Amino acid sequence: MDRERVKGIIAVVLGAASFGILSTFVKKAYAQGFTLGEVTGIQALFGMLLLWIFIGMMFIANKGYFSKYSSASPKWHIIVSGLSTGAVSILYYKSVQLVPASLAIILLMQYIWIGQLIEFIFFKTKLTRRQTIGIAAILGSTVLATGLLEHDFKSVSIVGIGYGLLAATAYAIFIIVSGRVGNDHPPLQKSAYMIIGAFLLVFVVLQPFTLFTSSVFSSLWRYGLLLSVFGTVLPPLLFSYGIPKTGVSLGNILSYIELPVAVCMSYIVLKEEVSIWQFIGVAGILVVVILLNIRKR
Repeated sequence: MDRERVKGIIAVVLGAASFGILSTFVKKAYAQGFTLGEVTGIQALFGMLLLWIFIGMMFIANKGYFSKYSSASPKWHIIVSGLSTGAVSILYYKSVQLVPASLAIILLMQYIWIGQLIEFIFFKTKLTRRQTIGIAAILGSTVLATGLLEHDFKSVSIVGIGYGLLAATAYAIFIIVSGRVGNDHPPLQKSAYMIIGAFLLVFVVLQPFTLFTSSVFSSLWRYGLLLSVFGTVLPPLLFSYGIPKTGVSLGNILSYIELPVAVCMSYIVLKEEVSIWQFIGVAGILVVVILLNIRKR
């Protein structure tokens, strides 16, 4: 394996792992008494500022990076598509508030089959036999991964599960829209326009203006910096660098490292109970994802 491919693999794994640790930081912020609006709002605010600062620095250092793209499609299309990103943050972080972080990430990963279902319903993309079997296997592994067979179902927040599945639906929509909108813009610039849409949605829906008070901001800015760096800035940078070197198929497989990272962080840092059957369920989801993404020769 050549050196550039190895660098790409490392970049994609680090980008996915960055996503995986977000739920742990969110749980920590909630434990400090911060609200959903404050946590989501400061991530969107800091993420938008940091991305545009980075783009400005990159424009000064390397104008050629931007000149390679035509950037002909309307920017407002990208901003509107960013609403889906804001919806994911709102719904996912609400789920994290109501259910264990290890369960919230498993619910979010259901976007795998929800996205295929949306493609089938709205774009008439037929499911292959392989995909259908894969969806059934993911659902079976999810039952194990959530621990529903081992614990009393009544102890789990139904509302939290609902928010988690809605977050997965929003994430599936984000991926579908992202693949169709603004691809003639530089990936980093596209991410920066999308975060504007996310920022607007969060501030219109949740109105987290309390984070601008000195008492809240002085304590919350640390979490905002962590969440924005690991959730908004690093992943698009690392993915835009790594996926061209690994290829889309391998990049998709590597990106699912987010799931075991989130579950392990919940187990180690948050001391959440995660049984061996739940780990087996997580492993089952990963195996199915790998098999679905490996192309037949």
